[in-house]
Amino acid sequence: MTSGVGAPRLVAVSQRDSTAGVPDEILRVLSVLPSASLVVDADGTVLLASARSLGLGLVSRNSVAIPDISHLIERVLEDGIGREQEMRVRRPPLGRELLELRVRVAALGTGSVVVLIDDLAEERKVDAVRRDFVANVSHELKTPVGALALLAEAVQSASDDAVQVRHFAERMQIEAGRLGNLIQDVIDLSRLQGDDPLTHAQVIDIDELVNRAIDEVRTIATSSDTEFIQSVDSGGAVYGDLSQIQTAVRNLLANAISYSPGSTKVAVDTRVVGGLVEIVVKDQGIGIPSHELDRVFERFYRVDPARSRLTGGTGLGLAIVKHVCQNHGGECTVWSEVGVGSSFTLRLPAYAGQESGITDGFAWDSIPIHEQEVLS
Repeated sequence: MTSGVGAPRLVAVSQRDSTAGVPDEILRVLSVLPSASLVVDADGTVLLASARSLGLGLVSRNSVAIPDISHLIERVLEDGIGREQEMRVRRPPLGRELLELRVRVAALGTGSVVVLIDDLAEERKVDAVRRDFVANVSHELKTPVGALALLAEAVQSASDDAVQVRHFAERMQIEAGRLGNLIQDVIDLSRLQGDDPLTHAQVIDIDELVNRAIDEVRTIATSSDTEFIQSVDSGGAVYGDLSQIQTAVRNLLANAISYSPGSTKVAVDTRVVGGLVEIVVKDQGIGIPSHELDRVFERFYRVDPARSRLTGGTGLGLAIVKHVCQNHGGECTVWSEVGVGSSFTLRLPAYAGQESGITDGFAWDSIPIHEQEVLS
């Protein structure tokens, strides 16, 4: 449900008339602001929330999930004086990522307040990631580009030998395909690191999404005689970017197929546990050494470089999965044993509209930096 003022990024959280008493001008401004935003009434009920604020996990059911933000709202409701505070809080619902936020609260004069939240660390983090990313991409591009150059020379040298020309041409097609895959993964990862996924957020039926992802890799699975064992009937839903989450699940499935022998099984399971939607992909593949488990989500890291060259892997698939999870306030974990197989579990916050609360019972740890009053 939206605010009905041409503001698809504002989501009604309360069951009551969420726009009552909120001036249309305020709603229009909030709908275009890049900041995460909330409209909270006098009893602390969140009436409206932007997609960004929901993605950060700032709302649990129809209340503000972080105590320090709630306290700031209460003070503004008491005296009507706008306030600004910077704080460090652990990101809901898992609490494993520390956010540095600037929170501004102002009274609307209608018995409610508007809250604007900016992530101060995000811009600095994105800049650092982009610098590293450019350096890594430059290195990775050298391999297929260099291979194509050498193969072109080989074709030229063997121009009188039709058999050799066909052989080198086939190799060039393989390297061109690998280069194309790398460029597409680079584009996907760049978008994940630079864009806000919640600008196109929607409520997603996770079972339907997983079934679609399985269909997308069905051809690859058939060619290697891989069978899917599905238990996809959790009834769970998440709020996020459909294409991003589907890409993450597809990458997990493609990895399970690529790193497993032929004529094997891949198990796919979805479930809702403690306010989180879990998607589990388990294979019977080569497995990952324990000392390398912490590195599998690094960009361009490959457990078996020779197998990656054979399958055309770019080393970016799991990095994309990691960033999709981070963008949606979730995580991806891995269990593996060499020669037995691997199990990847993708966890995302369950949609707040479901009966299971997202952040209920979580002990928040917040560290205020400074506070100053803002002139009304």
